[in-house]
Amino acid sequence: MKSNRTCIFVTLLGVMMMTSPLQGLAQDQKTSNEEKTFLSLEEMPDAGIYLPAPPREHSSLFYADSCQYEWGKSVRNTPRGAQAKADADISIAYFAKIFSEPFGITISKEHTPYIYELLGRSIRTIRLGVTKAKKKYMRLRPYVYFKEPTLIPEDEEELRNEGSYPSGHTVRGWGAALVLSSINPARQNEILTRGYEYGQSRVIAGFHYQSDVDAARMAASACFARLQNDRLYKKQMKRAQREYKKIMRNKR
Repeated sequence: MKSNRTCIFVTLLGVMMMTSPLQGLAQDQKTSNEEKTFLSLEEMPDAGIYLPAPPREHSSLFYADSCQYEWGKSVRNTPRGAQAKADADISIAYFAKIFSEPFGITISKEHTPYIYELLGRSIRTIRLGVTKAKKKYMRLRPYVYFKEPTLIPEDEEELRNEGSYPSGHTVRGWGAALVLSSINPARQNEILTRGYEYGQSRVIAGFHYQSDVDAARMAASACFARLQNDRLYKKQMKRAQREYKKIMRNKR
Protein backbone atom coordinates (compact mmCIF):
# COMPACT_ATOMS: atom_id res chain seq x y z
CA MET A 1 0.00 0.00 0.00
CA LYS A 2 2.80 2.37 0.91
CA SER A 3 4.57 1.48 -2.35
CA ASN A 4 1.47 2.35 -4.39
CA ARG A 5 1.13 5.73 -2.68
CA THR A 6 4.78 6.45 -3.41
CA CYS A 7 4.35 5.62 -7.09
CA ILE A 8 1.30 7.88 -7.34
CA PHE A 9 3.17 10.75 -5.67
CA VAL A 10 6.17 10.41 -7.99
CA THR A 11 3.91 10.29 -11.03
CA LEU A 12 2.01 13.41 -9.99
CA LEU A 13 5.25 15.23 -9.22
CA GLY A 14 6.58 14.39 -12.67
CA VAL A 15 3.43 15.68 -14.36
CA MET A 16 3.56 18.92 -12.35
CA MET A 17 7.18 19.50 -13.29
CA MET A 18 6.47 18.88 -16.97
CA THR A 19 3.32 20.96 -17.30
CA SER A 20 3.35 23.81 -14.81
CA PRO A 21 6.21 25.67 -13.16
CA LEU A 22 9.15 24.57 -15.28
CA GLN A 23 7.29 24.77 -18.56
CA GLY A 24 5.88 28.15 -17.59
CA LEU A 25 9.34 29.37 -16.56
CA ALA A 26 10.78 28.34 -19.91
CA GLN A 27 8.04 30.27 -21.71
CA ASP A 28 8.57 33.32 -19.48
CA GLN A 29 12.30 33.26 -20.19
CA LYS A 30 11.65 33.10 -23.92
CA THR A 31 9.38 36.13 -23.70
CA SER A 32 11.65 38.08 -21.39
CA ASN A 33 14.65 37.59 -23.67
CA GLU A 34 12.77 39.45 -26.40
CA GLU A 35 11.80 42.29 -24.07
CA LYS A 36 14.83 42.63 -21.80
CA THR A 37 16.35 46.00 -20.98
CA PHE A 38 19.63 46.80 -19.25
CA LEU A 39 18.01 49.27 -16.84
CA SER A 40 14.51 49.98 -15.56
CA LEU A 41 12.38 53.02 -16.32
CA GLU A 42 13.18 54.53 -12.94
CA GLU A 43 16.94 54.15 -13.50
CA MET A 44 16.94 56.04 -16.79
CA PRO A 45 17.30 59.83 -17.21
CA ASP A 46 13.85 61.43 -17.44
CA ALA A 47 13.56 63.70 -20.48
CA GLY A 48 10.51 65.28 -18.90
CA ILE A 49 12.78 66.84 -16.28
CA TYR A 50 15.93 67.96 -18.12
CA LEU A 51 14.48 68.87 -21.54
CA PRO A 52 12.53 72.11 -22.10
CA ALA A 53 8.83 71.91 -22.92
CA PRO A 54 7.94 71.69 -26.63
CA PRO A 55 7.51 74.99 -28.52
CA ARG A 56 4.31 76.87 -27.82
CA GLU A 57 1.82 77.59 -30.56
CA HIS A 58 2.54 80.87 -32.43
CA SER A 59 6.12 81.03 -31.10
CA SER A 60 9.10 81.42 -33.41
CA LEU A 61 10.14 77.85 -32.65
CA PHE A 62 6.70 76.59 -33.60
CA TYR A 63 6.96 78.54 -36.84
CA ALA A 64 10.24 76.72 -37.55
CA ASP A 65 8.51 73.42 -36.81
CA SER A 66 5.74 74.35 -39.24
CA CYS A 67 8.25 75.15 -41.97
CA GLN A 68 9.92 71.78 -41.51
CA TYR A 69 6.53 70.10 -41.60
CA GLU A 70 5.91 71.69 -45.01
CA TRP A 71 9.35 70.57 -46.17
CA GLY A 72 8.50 67.03 -45.14
CA LYS A 73 5.33 67.06 -47.21
CA SER A 74 7.26 68.33 -50.22
CA VAL A 75 9.49 65.24 -50.43
CA ARG A 76 6.92 62.54 -49.78
CA ASN A 77 6.56 61.63 -53.46
CA THR A 78 10.28 61.02 -53.90
CA PRO A 79 12.66 58.14 -53.10
CA ARG A 80 13.34 59.89 -49.79
CA GLY A 81 9.65 59.69 -49.04
CA ALA A 82 9.67 55.97 -49.76
CA GLN A 83 12.52 55.58 -47.28
CA ALA A 84 10.59 57.58 -44.70
CA LYS A 85 7.62 55.26 -45.10
CA ALA A 86 9.80 52.19 -44.61
CA ASP A 87 11.41 53.81 -41.57
CA ALA A 88 8.12 53.58 -39.68
CA ASP A 89 9.27 50.07 -38.76
CA ILE A 90 10.63 49.89 -35.20
CA SER A 91 11.44 46.18 -35.08
CA ILE A 92 14.97 45.15 -34.08
CA ALA A 93 15.21 43.18 -37.31
CA TYR A 94 14.59 46.37 -39.29
CA PHE A 95 17.23 48.29 -37.39
CA ALA A 96 19.69 45.47 -38.03
CA LYS A 97 18.82 45.62 -41.73
CA ILE A 98 19.14 49.37 -42.27
CA PHE A 99 22.36 49.69 -40.29
CA SER A 100 24.11 46.71 -41.88
CA GLU A 101 25.40 48.65 -44.89
CA PRO A 102 26.76 51.65 -42.95
CA PHE A 103 28.10 49.29 -40.29
CA GLY A 104 30.07 47.38 -42.89
CA ILE A 105 28.82 43.84 -42.22
CA THR A 106 25.45 42.11 -42.09
CA ILE A 107 23.84 42.40 -38.66
CA SER A 108 21.44 39.59 -37.85
CA LYS A 109 20.43 37.22 -35.09
CA GLU A 110 22.16 34.37 -36.95
CA HIS A 111 25.31 36.08 -38.26
CA THR A 112 26.07 38.41 -35.34
CA PRO A 113 24.14 37.16 -32.27
CA TYR A 114 26.02 39.26 -29.71
CA ILE A 115 25.74 42.47 -31.72
CA TYR A 116 22.09 41.77 -32.41
CA GLU A 117 21.31 41.13 -28.75
CA LEU A 118 23.17 44.27 -27.68
CA LEU A 119 21.35 46.34 -30.28
CA GLY A 120 17.91 45.11 -29.27
CA ARG A 121 18.41 45.39 -25.54
CA SER A 122 19.99 48.84 -25.86
CA ILE A 123 17.18 50.19 -28.04
CA ARG A 124 14.54 48.97 -25.61
CA THR A 125 16.45 50.56 -22.71
CA ILE A 126 17.07 53.90 -24.42
CA ARG A 127 13.39 54.15 -25.45
CA LEU A 128 12.46 54.25 -21.75
CA GLY A 129 14.08 57.67 -21.45
CA VAL A 130 11.21 59.48 -23.20
CA THR A 131 8.29 57.54 -21.72
CA LYS A 132 7.48 60.01 -18.96
CA ALA A 133 8.08 63.09 -21.12
CA LYS A 134 5.60 61.92 -23.77
CA LYS A 135 2.93 61.44 -21.11
CA LYS A 136 3.78 64.71 -19.40
CA TYR A 137 3.46 66.96 -22.44
CA MET A 138 0.99 65.00 -24.62
CA ARG A 139 1.80 67.27 -27.54
CA LEU A 140 -0.55 66.93 -30.49
CA ARG A 141 1.10 65.34 -33.49
CA PRO A 142 1.40 67.61 -36.55
CA TYR A 143 -1.09 65.66 -38.64
CA VAL A 144 -3.63 65.99 -35.82
CA TYR A 145 -2.94 69.70 -35.34
CA PHE A 146 -3.07 70.55 -39.04
CA LYS A 147 -5.84 68.02 -39.75
CA GLU A 148 -3.97 66.61 -42.73
CA PRO A 149 -3.11 63.08 -43.88
CA THR A 150 0.29 61.52 -43.27
CA LEU A 151 2.53 59.41 -45.44
CA ILE A 152 1.36 56.32 -43.54
CA PRO A 153 -2.42 56.58 -43.04
CA GLU A 154 -2.69 53.10 -41.53
CA ASP A 155 -0.71 54.28 -38.49
CA GLU A 156 -2.68 57.47 -37.86
CA GLU A 157 -5.45 56.15 -35.63
CA GLU A 158 -3.13 54.15 -33.39
CA LEU A 159 -0.78 57.09 -32.77
CA ARG A 160 -3.37 59.89 -32.72
CA ASN A 161 -3.64 60.02 -28.93
CA GLU A 162 0.04 59.41 -28.14
CA GLY A 163 2.30 62.32 -27.28
CA SER A 164 4.44 63.69 -30.08
CA TYR A 165 7.29 65.07 -27.95
CA PRO A 166 9.94 63.62 -27.93
CA SER A 167 9.85 61.19 -30.86
CA GLY A 168 9.91 57.54 -29.82
CA HIS A 169 11.09 56.41 -33.25
CA THR A 170 13.97 58.88 -33.24
CA VAL A 171 15.20 57.97 -29.78
CA ARG A 172 15.45 54.37 -30.96
CA GLY A 173 17.20 55.20 -34.23
CA TRP A 174 19.72 57.61 -32.76
CA GLY A 175 20.34 55.29 -29.83
CA ALA A 176 21.02 52.42 -32.22
CA ALA A 177 23.49 54.58 -34.15
CA LEU A 178 25.38 55.49 -30.98
CA VAL A 179 25.64 51.87 -29.86
CA LEU A 180 26.82 50.60 -33.25
CA SER A 181 29.34 53.44 -33.56
CA SER A 182 30.89 52.22 -30.31
CA ILE A 183 31.43 48.80 -31.83
CA ASN A 184 32.82 50.06 -35.14
CA PRO A 185 34.15 53.64 -34.76
CA ALA A 186 35.85 53.39 -38.15
CA ARG A 187 32.35 53.60 -39.70
CA GLN A 188 30.88 56.07 -37.22
CA ASN A 189 30.11 58.75 -39.81
CA GLU A 190 28.15 56.37 -42.02
CA ILE A 191 26.31 54.88 -39.04
CA LEU A 192 25.41 58.25 -37.54
CA THR A 193 24.22 59.54 -40.92
CA ARG A 194 21.73 56.68 -41.18
CA GLY A 195 20.64 57.23 -37.59
CA TYR A 196 20.02 60.90 -38.35
CA GLU A 197 18.02 60.07 -41.47
CA TYR A 198 15.84 57.68 -39.53
CA GLY A 199 14.72 60.50 -37.26
CA GLN A 200 14.12 62.91 -40.15
CA SER A 201 11.86 60.29 -41.69
CA ARG A 202 9.32 61.02 -38.94
CA VAL A 203 9.18 64.67 -40.01
CA ILE A 204 8.71 63.67 -43.64
CA ALA A 205 5.99 61.18 -42.72
CA GLY A 206 4.12 63.89 -40.80
CA PHE A 207 4.08 62.16 -37.42
CA HIS A 208 6.53 64.47 -35.66
CA TYR A 209 7.72 68.04 -35.59
CA GLN A 210 11.42 68.79 -36.01
CA SER A 211 11.63 69.77 -32.34
CA ASP A 212 10.24 66.35 -31.36
CA VAL A 213 13.03 64.72 -33.33
CA ASP A 214 15.78 67.02 -32.06
CA ALA A 215 14.69 66.49 -28.45
CA ALA A 216 14.68 62.73 -28.97
CA ARG A 217 18.30 62.79 -30.16
CA MET A 218 19.28 64.63 -26.99
CA ALA A 219 17.35 62.11 -24.90
CA ALA A 220 18.97 59.17 -26.68
CA SER A 221 22.41 60.66 -26.04
CA ALA A 222 21.60 61.09 -22.34
CA CYS A 223 20.38 57.51 -22.08
CA PHE A 224 23.41 56.24 -23.96
CA ALA A 225 25.66 58.02 -21.48
CA ARG A 226 23.78 56.39 -18.61
CA LEU A 227 24.32 52.95 -20.15
CA GLN A 228 28.09 53.41 -20.03
CA ASN A 229 27.96 52.89 -16.28
CA ASP A 230 25.91 49.70 -16.38
CA ARG A 231 27.81 46.47 -15.72
CA LEU A 232 25.64 44.24 -17.92
CA TYR A 233 25.75 46.69 -20.81
CA LYS A 234 29.53 46.92 -20.67
CA LYS A 235 29.79 43.13 -20.57
CA GLN A 236 27.54 42.74 -23.61
CA MET A 237 29.39 45.52 -25.43
CA LYS A 238 32.69 43.71 -24.99
CA ARG A 239 31.15 40.54 -26.39
CA ALA A 240 29.81 42.46 -29.38
CA GLN A 241 33.17 44.13 -30.01
CA ARG A 242 34.97 40.77 -29.88
CA GLU A 243 32.43 39.30 -32.26
CA TYR A 244 32.92 42.15 -34.71
CA LYS A 245 36.73 41.88 -34.58
CA LYS A 246 36.58 38.12 -35.14
CA ILE A 247 34.37 38.55 -38.20
CA MET A 248 36.70 41.18 -39.63
CA ARG A 249 39.76 38.96 -39.05
CA ASN A 250 38.07 36.09 -40.87
CA LYS A 251 37.29 38.36 -43.83
CA ARG A 252 40.96 39.09 -44.46
